[in-house]
Amino acid sequence: MSTLATAGRNGVVMHVRCPDRLPEETFRQVLEELAGLSPVVQALPPTAALVDLRGALRFHGVDARRLGEVLRIRTISRLGVDVRVGIGPSITIAATASGQVPLPGGVLAIDLEDVTGWLGPLPVEALHGIGPRQAAVLRDYGIHCVGLLAAVPSATVQRLLGGKAGRLAADRARGIDPRPVVPRALPATASVHHRFDEHTLDGAAVRAALLDLVVRLGTRLRGRGQAARALTLTLKFAGGSNWEKTRRLTAPSAHEDDLRRLAYQLMDAAGLQRGRLTGLALKGEDLIDADQAPRQLSLDDSRENRLAAETAIDRVRDKFGPRVIGPAAVFRRAS
Repeated sequence: MSTLATAGRNGVVMHVRCPDRLPEETFRQVLEELAGLSPVVQALPPTAALVDLRGALRFHGVDARRLGEVLRIRTISRLGVDVRVGIGPSITIAATASGQVPLPGGVLAIDLEDVTGWLGPLPVEALHGIGPRQAAVLRDYGIHCVGLLAAVPSATVQRLLGGKAGRLAADRARGIDPRPVVPRALPATASVHHRFDEHTLDGAAVRAALLDLVVRLGTRLRGRGQAARALTLTLKFAGGSNWEKTRRLTAPSAHEDDLRRLAYQLMDAAGLQRGRLTGLALKGEDLIDADQAPRQLSLDDSRENRLAAETAIDRVRDKFGPRVIGPAAVFRRAS
């Protein structure tokens, strides 16, 4: 039986690479598939993740390579997404292995007793954690493979790459990486979209659509008991091109006043002139529980009145539906 199938104290780690530019929602679905294998999943946005398999091996009663194959079957059949899976006794080995899997996908598992022999011939840039500049420095000194890097004294590598970076590179070339997989979910987001029936140059129509997105996003966040730390505005143009920009709010908020102000700033930053728009998207980023958002004392009576009105409007929407009440500009354009 392989070391990876029976490993306990040494650990068994899976590193999963999804295709580049994978939509965030699909990435979340991949994370859900991983959670079906093991409860210890660490998201590595935008398209990778780590999984601690020790408990999963005992629970499923199969070896690690088989779990990697099961994951591929599930992501392909359920999501239409192939993944590259690396498995090893540490994060470095697993991540290096996944990087060696050719596209579009596959599984490469490295047993503990095979680590030294497998790592040695790899080019230094293939070792996870070695960047292009570090690899160039090492190659300048004749260190072109991981085996040579492992043979060089750690003090020498530190002089070449710098203290901490050199020490980590030397350790990982020898297969030393004590880092645990730390459970971490993908930070929550909330998105709303608007598609124009026809390409539009009408600034008033665009502004009304953006205001409608602000209302919908704010309502969704408040309904979920969340607040956003940042907003991302995406403009979609005829011809397929996009413009996207993110800015942070001065304080986490789900209130339409705050979201509208920043959304308008983002729109102004786009500098639209004659661009024909096909759609808009507004995303609340880096969400937190609303209870965690600081509540500052305001001396602005008009703002406090608007917040009170917002609460009353939310109750109306809860009772009669989300489109029954809203800003006049939105309803005027819709009519």
